[in-house]
Amino acid sequence: MDPSPQPQHDGNGHDEPAHDEPAHDEPDEHERDEREAPPKEPLRRRAARWRRAHPRGTILLTVALVAAIAVGLLVWWYFHTHESTDDAQIDGHIAPISARITGTVTAVHVEDNTIVQAGQLLVELDPVDYQVALTRAQAALAQARAELAAENPNVPITATSNKTQIATTSDEVDTVRAAVVAAERDTQSALAKVHSAEANDARAQADLARNKFLLGQRAITQERYDQIVATAKATRADVESARALAHAAQKTVEQQQLRLQQAQSRAGEAERNAPHQISIREAQIAAKEAAVKAAAAAVERARLDLSYTKIVAPVAGVVGKRSVEPGQHVQPGEQLLAVVALDDLWVTANFKETQLRHLQAGQHVRIKVDALGEKLDGTIESFAGASGSRYSLLPPENATGNYVKVVQRLPVRIRLDRNQDAYRRLRPGMSVEPNVSLR
Repeated sequence: MDPSPQPQHDGNGHDEPAHDEPAHDEPDEHERDEREAPPKEPLRRRAARWRRAHPRGTILLTVALVAAIAVGLLVWWYFHTHESTDDAQIDGHIAPISARITGTVTAVHVEDNTIVQAGQLLVELDPVDYQVALTRAQAALAQARAELAAENPNVPITATSNKTQIATTSDEVDTVRAAVVAAERDTQSALAKVHSAEANDARAQADLARNKFLLGQRAITQERYDQIVATAKATRADVESARALAHAAQKTVEQQQLRLQQAQSRAGEAERNAPHQISIREAQIAAKEAAVKAAAAAVERARLDLSYTKIVAPVAGVVGKRSVEPGQHVQPGEQLLAVVALDDLWVTANFKETQLRHLQAGQHVRIKVDALGEKLDGTIESFAGASGSRYSLLPPENATGNYVKVVQRLPVRIRLDRNQDAYRRLRPGMSVEPNVSLR
């Protein structure tokens, strides 16, 4: 059964009667497309017709377009006024704690992750040997001080002795000089006696010759002649005696002059040696004083070694890398543990060299901490003196082999603001993303 013709609807919603179309031969596909395809309207007219047909969509599209442009401008502005990198981490000071002396560990008072304060006791070494060394050094110091005290009076004693010796030798010189003068007077007197005796002897000899002639003439008696002979012999003996006395007096003068020279030599030697003796005594005192200082230094060294048996934290922080155990024998410089200082943290951000053009110290930085999911504030503090590759163990040598240009990174130090709640939760090594505001 054939269906009845159905009414057709126009565009305004009215029904139109159906018309039977006459049968005819169907055209080919190309002719049918040319006959059925309506002529194309210009794009502008179609857009205008669409706007009239969809006013609300037009408004929404316009708002979306304006918003997209605004967002694009904001994104462009943001990337032109900010620089960021994900190659950054928290940095801080890690103080290695090592032994300064040789010893045996008697106690360890901390564990890994223990929070310690500056000056807190960490490790103790056996102090007995160092206590004994301190006692020995103190005894040596006391002995050195006693020797110095015994040596100190020697300087004034030596000075007094030198003055006395100089005075004594000077008096001796004066005495011997007076003896020389007396001996010279005695010599002159003896010479005068020699002259007198020679004169008497000459007269006696002349009398003897004359009386001898008279005896031959029998002018005098033999007895008288014998008396004159005896007198001549006596005067000759007196001459010899006077000459001997004069010679002895001359020898006495020579002896006294020799004594005078010796006394003068001793006096000169005393005067010359007195300053040297004082200098020697002063040098001995200086040596004793130096010995006292050396002994005092040894005491201080022993006291320091004793204090080194108690190893304390140099800074406040968290203990890590503990490798020391009670009973362990440690050597100077051997690392026992480490203390991470948490009150002085910063960010080391490795920016590409192409990002450094507008970076400068003092710029504000917003830092996202991956571990905390929070953002902190900071400030660019300084730039490294060389790129990271130059600080590496084996820096690249671009002058050899094939050269491939690689964008370098420069470490930038960012100082964190401490008055932030999340600051105490930071730990060195945490990954962060700093965002620098260039304006």
